[in-house]
This record gives sequence, C-alpha cells and structure tokens, in this order.
Amino acid sequence: MSVDDAVRVRGHGVEVDVLVSPRSSRSGVEGVDGWRKRLLVKVRAPPLDGRANKEVEEVLAGVTGVSSAVISGHTSRQKTVFIEGDPASILSKLRESIE
Repeated sequence: MSVDDAVRVRGHGVEVDVLVSPRSSRSGVEGVDGWRKRLLVKVRAPPLDGRANKEVEEVLAGVTGVSSAVISGHTSRQKTVFIEGDPASILSKLRESIE
C-alpha cells in the first residue's frame, strides 16, 4: 500500500484521506492503512472543540510545507484534508514522511 492510494489530485492541490488517532503520545504521519486506504496521522490533541482537526492541519502543513485544511469528517476519525500546492511536490513529501 502506498500514499498514492490515499491521495487524489484536485485542481491546484490534492485531497488526502486520513485516519486520525487523537490523544497519541506524539504527533506525525505514521504510514498508510491499507485496508481503509487512508494516511495514518497521530495527534496529541483531544477530539474536542476542533483541536484535533487543527493539529491534523498543522502536521500535514509541516510535512508538505504548504497550507492544509480539513474539508470533511470534522467529527470523525476518518477525514479528508485538502492540501493546496503543486501535486507532484506534495506527493513526494508525503512519501518521504512515511519512509
């Protein structure tokens, strides 16, 4: 399973399907869930008042170097995040983050 299975190119960026694990001991991208075809993202924040969503956006922005925003799944562990920028560059950075 690769990152490509969780990513779709959309216009001037990409949509990434993620599975969030809130209240983790550390934050970061942990790999790909092959069964769900989602990028695994761990965050320290609890799932209260949008704190976990904000940290997911920060983690992915930190990995890719460009802005990101949760566009669906705001109250679910399964989310879709839009990352704005060059799709090829974003994919490359996401692949590097899980190697």
